[in-house]
Amino acid sequence: MNSSNSPQTPVSALPTIENAATVGAQASNFRWVICALLFLATVIAYVDRGVIGYLEKYLETVIGWNTIQYGYITGAFQVAYAIGLVCAGRLTDRLGTRKGFAIAISIWSIAAMLPGAAYSVVTFGVAMFILGLGEAANFPACIKTVAEWFPRKERALATGIFNSGANIGNIIVPLVVPFLVYSLGWRGAFIGTGSLGFVWLGLWLWLYAKPEAHPRVSANELAIIQSDPPERIQGVPWIKLFPRRETWAFSAAKFLTDPIWWFYLFWLPRYLQGTFHLNLSQSRKPVVAVYVVSIVGSIGGGWISANFLRRGKSPNFARKMALLICAVAVVPVVWAPFSGNLWVVVGLVGLAAAAHQGWSANLFTLPSDTFPKSAVASVVGIGGMMGAIGGALLQTATGHIVARTNSYVPLFVLACSVYLLALLIIQLLAPKLAPAKIE
Repeated sequence: MNSSNSPQTPVSALPTIENAATVGAQASNFRWVICALLFLATVIAYVDRGVIGYLEKYLETVIGWNTIQYGYITGAFQVAYAIGLVCAGRLTDRLGTRKGFAIAISIWSIAAMLPGAAYSVVTFGVAMFILGLGEAANFPACIKTVAEWFPRKERALATGIFNSGANIGNIIVPLVVPFLVYSLGWRGAFIGTGSLGFVWLGLWLWLYAKPEAHPRVSANELAIIQSDPPERIQGVPWIKLFPRRETWAFSAAKFLTDPIWWFYLFWLPRYLQGTFHLNLSQSRKPVVAVYVVSIVGSIGGGWISANFLRRGKSPNFARKMALLICAVAVVPVVWAPFSGNLWVVVGLVGLAAAAHQGWSANLFTLPSDTFPKSAVASVVGIGGMMGAIGGALLQTATGHIVARTNSYVPLFVLACSVYLLALLIIQLLAPKLAPAKIE
């Protein structure tokens, strides 16, 4: 058709950058972009903390530490993590997620490079202590961000997605670290992985704002985000959080179950390398396989409770049933130290790690289910502190147990049993998972 015979298009109707952005915003799903940022931050955190675990047997010959001293080094990380969690949660609630997260990842990225300058057990312990302080902010900030950006019905899934970054980080470590050690030396491996956080920091400062003030969030998406009943806005002092049974239900569960994940993170490479006589390259596939399997649990655990909610079940039923399924799935790991087959062990530990991640995705939603958004990071920080204290105790104990008995059996027995105990405590302390009435 000849353009001269066509109706004239009004200038105001022509596409422009401004109205194109408006049209695009009408169907926005930007909350999932924010979730992707949280996922990437978690990947980086687990890469940074996983390097030492993967290189432990190698560094044992370079630095000269023994099993007990390695337990002290990882215990130093956990002690700092405990201190940092309770402080980071409170600071995140006060500063807001944008500023609090930016400060935290700057600190932990610098700290992640410090082991590259370490030369003794003491200096490695100091470096890991500082790393623990900085990385402690990751989960309180992520959970608070999810509470701000997602309605209750989507939180477990969003948490499962970002929490799966732990698995991806653990997969990246054995794939990338041997190459970095070969190219840059073991010191360069710490520096190279530590620098990743500054790339994420640029993305965070560019893309993050609160949903109600974000130019890429449409009115429809904001209505979804804010679809839950209105909550109090003002901050909640700690003195009102500590007496709550809901706080201690979450904290007790973290104290019991978090150390098991840390056991896998810091000791699994050593266990596989020592038990099956593997070197760094040979242990790559088994370690990767464990964490590939665990990705399914992280996302699947969030999907389980989200599916129950879609079918009309209460949050109390949905969360606890998902926790029960995950707790039962952990139990077979008790057979791992009795198997002489590498890939049977990988399958059992992979299933347990997947179940832990599904458990964690649902456990992390409990504070946002039971507390106002203004208190979520503080409660996560308190619970995370308890989990890190438990982790520090288990890390130290593991070093002594392995050194004195040359056996991992007691550790796998513990790993198979604590989840059901934790769920029982949750049920006793928070039988209904109702929103806490804080005056």
